[in-house]
Amino acid sequence: MRLELLLLAFLAAAQPVVAQWGGELRLSLRSEPRTFHPALVDEDASEMVRYLTGGVLVRINRATQLPEPALATSWKVLEGGKAIRFQLREGVVFSDGTPFDSSDVVYTLETLMDPNLHSPTGDGLRTEGGPASAVAGGPHTVTIRTPAPLGGGVRLFDQICIMSRRSSLKERAVLGPFRIAEHKPGAWLRLARNPHYWKTRSGRGLPYLNSIRLDIQQNRDLELLRFQRGELHLISSVDPDQFDALARDQPGFVRDAGATLENEFLWFNMSPAAALPAHEKAWFASRSFRLAVSHAIRRDDLCRVVYRGHAVPGVGPFPAVNQFWFNRKLKPHAWDLDLARRLLAQDGFLLKGSTLRDREGHAVEFSLITNAGNKARERMASMIQQDLAALGVKLNLVTLDFPSLVERIGKSSSYQACLLGLNNVDLDPDGQMNLWLSSSSNHAWNPKQAAPGTPWEAEIDRLMRAQASSGDGQKRKALFDRVQEIVSEQAPIIFLLNRNALVGVAPSVRNVQPSALHPRLVWNIDEIYLRRWQKHHCAGHPAPARNARRPGARPDPVRRA
Repeated sequence: MRLELLLLAFLAAAQPVVAQWGGELRLSLRSEPRTFHPALVDEDASEMVRYLTGGVLVRINRATQLPEPALATSWKVLEGGKAIRFQLREGVVFSDGTPFDSSDVVYTLETLMDPNLHSPTGDGLRTEGGPASAVAGGPHTVTIRTPAPLGGGVRLFDQICIMSRRSSLKERAVLGPFRIAEHKPGAWLRLARNPHYWKTRSGRGLPYLNSIRLDIQQNRDLELLRFQRGELHLISSVDPDQFDALARDQPGFVRDAGATLENEFLWFNMSPAAALPAHEKAWFASRSFRLAVSHAIRRDDLCRVVYRGHAVPGVGPFPAVNQFWFNRKLKPHAWDLDLARRLLAQDGFLLKGSTLRDREGHAVEFSLITNAGNKARERMASMIQQDLAALGVKLNLVTLDFPSLVERIGKSSSYQACLLGLNNVDLDPDGQMNLWLSSSSNHAWNPKQAAPGTPWEAEIDRLMRAQASSGDGQKRKALFDRVQEIVSEQAPIIFLLNRNALVGVAPSVRNVQPSALHPRLVWNIDEIYLRRWQKHHCAGHPAPARNARRPGARPDPVRRA
């Protein structure tokens, strides 16, 4: 009898795993989404919702990093790169049953190009000669034209979610695998399976999952505790100290998926409209001041102490993992206090006692804001505070909930310096148009400029538009190399490090393929499923081991003397 049971168990284990329909995937967002309008997305939480619900003409496969057909079954580049003709998938309807056709693509392009909307997504479709336009060539054919060649080509359309021209639900009618079903602001968001989604598998409609629950969870310790309890299935970014503890106690639950395109950086408020004293505006506008701050920061220590080796020093807009677009001539700004002091002296700064003063005698003191609950950023800020103290600079640290932080940097301009991260959504620099163009709302240090405020910003504008308008890969590479050099020379953004992808994945979740590109864990959401037959603790996986440490119980690393 025992032999028979062992044989049955062996045969069961040998059976191929069959994907299962149903179930609810649970994960968290670090903040409340600011918008559900796909054309206005400019932060991570809203981008996650857009990705899970929106339908696009072309989807970038995050594993191969190549474009694949989605709502468009095929495309052809015409007129030397100035036009792309898309053949649309037939028989597709929006989540409310409204038919999809070429008029919806035209409507979407008109919305993105509306100058009154200031769409961050639309910035990628603006070339040197002006905005893009779309013309229907029948119900299932549409041609998108730009005055100059579109450098990023079809890859740009991975970010453009098609909106319905006719649905009464407006932008809430979607073509992606899920639709917004319920929303309790500040608490959670539930996405339900789109019953009209066009993809199928084995004769049944995808996605496999019935729903996704996105809990608004800013506190990373609580997020990890809920993951260990089985209340969450995925964590897209695990703090380094938490990662090492889990890797030791529950190694099957976490993965270091390697280098990513994600930056950690800081910048100064250089907006002329900011309500700051004139002498502070002068500091931040000074190239020598910005470079001095950059050379005073020990990037190697940030990687070693804060990220426990799961990061590399930052160089610029792209890290070395982006092999084609990375400018290999550039190096991280080296820690060099003597150079930093010489740069400050050039602009009349003088150390008196232990305090750095400007030429008018003002003590150099300012505040650095970052988002509360992000332990890694809080520790980085603390280490930068110590680094700048060596120059005689007094740095005050201010942590804010994410909505308040976004309001300060995006609306009121009520801040002096900010520490945040950049999640690159593509390998191509066209995905960063909304960061580098001076007219963009996401031009961090001085957004929405009517005209470039400095000659070097004007040059970046010219270079970015030129590379976006060229179909020659090597020419685009040379143009963007120069952009990276200007950014390194002027330091409008001080790049600190690039972190590895440290993720948490419950054993019950299948088909998860971590990627360096956003969204890291759910880019193939319509193929992800839950193994329901396996015994789980609570909603997803076994309870933590008895000897597992609670989040945060491990002491902070010892700071250098």
